[in-house]
Amino acid sequence: MSLPYGIQLPVQSQSAIYAESWEADAGPEDLLAVARTADRAGFAYLASCDHVGIPRRLASAMSTVWYDPVATLAFLAAATERIRLLSHVAVVGLRHPLLTAKQFATLDHLSGGRLILGVGAGHVREEFEALGVDFERRGSVLDESIDALRAALGPDEFPEHHGKLYDFEGLGQRPRPAQERVPVWVGGSSPAAVRRAALKGDGWLPQGDPRDRLPAQIARIRRLREEAAIEGPFVVGAITEPLYVGKPGWDVGRRTVAGAAEELAESLRAYRAMGVHQIQVRFRCRSRSELTDQIEAFGAEVAPLL
Repeated sequence: MSLPYGIQLPVQSQSAIYAESWEADAGPEDLLAVARTADRAGFAYLASCDHVGIPRRLASAMSTVWYDPVATLAFLAAATERIRLLSHVAVVGLRHPLLTAKQFATLDHLSGGRLILGVGAGHVREEFEALGVDFERRGSVLDESIDALRAALGPDEFPEHHGKLYDFEGLGQRPRPAQERVPVWVGGSSPAAVRRAALKGDGWLPQGDPRDRLPAQIARIRRLREEAAIEGPFVVGAITEPLYVGKPGWDVGRRTVAGAAEELAESLRAYRAMGVHQIQVRFRCRSRSELTDQIEAFGAEVAPLL
């Protein structure tokens, strides 16, 4: 059984935690080149982040470069053929679910059914306050937002939802999503996020869990779903360590897994052994061309060994 692999796009989010120096001067043409290369190399999805605004206190660490995920993924959908489009993650509680549904349903329709809706609670207080959303209640807001989005992204042109926060019916929304059921993957690694993923999601997107924490998290998800008698497919994800295919001629950092294709594949196969269904990879690189070379090498040399 193969292990699907996706990639978080560079350029569109530039947190100091992971952005490479070349991304600061990059733009649309670089995003296009990376997306097209990943599409050809067999990657399962492209992922784009979501922040509306970053306060000054966090700007030095997070930067203020955060492209809108719907606009970014729609832009790249037109330039690619088969690769799926993942919001990793959309902070859906910042917006009314009817608005979110309208945007993402249109994206799914225009892309021919390639959307994966990744959602998360968010963590920037000022962002919530500026948009008039209660930061302290963001967990419960996300819970109802997921329920409302399930209704609004379903097959009914006139969706209905009756909840504590959102109550709507009788408003027709077209175009409908191309998919009968848009997959919803829930992001986050807190106990509440893992529980939410297990009980409300079609998949889980961990946020920085190291390998040694994943087995316990996965076991908890399985237990929660069994106790709630929830059946059906569920996709467990993992974000790998930074990778470099081949022998780097520069310092790629201690955490980076580097080496020949078989070495990388052996390392990554351990994720599948612990119950992971898809991995998100990131490559160390000093330029766009080095990144696209890494993407091509991974698809050609490492992926067949997964």
